[in-house]
Amino acid sequence: MDFEVYQIGEQLDSFNSQEVQDGIKAIMDKGSNVVIDMTACDYISSTGLRVLLYSKKVTAAKGLNLYLVGVRDKVKDVMEVTGFNTFFESFSTMEECMEKVKE
Repeated sequence: MDFEVYQIGEQLDSFNSQEVQDGIKAIMDKGSNVVIDMTACDYISSTGLRVLLYSKKVTAAKGLNLYLVGVRDKVKDVMEVTGFNTFFESFSTMEECMEKVKE
């Protein structure tokens, strides 16, 4: 299974959402599955959630997968409160994710 990792910075919000969306889209356009490394991200806004949801919908429409890795507690709490956690397959570590991706 072909995949590429996209690294999210400390925040995912209106200031960088377009850059993140474009970066993820570039991976999808190559036909690769997307692994979003969120280990550095400790803040996500509603705009950031929208970027993740849009990316998930586009990957699914292309027959690809999108995985989240290393979602920190603050971000995880926001995703759980909003119900967004149910849309994504998430892994604590990159190693766990790689085991799944290689299946």
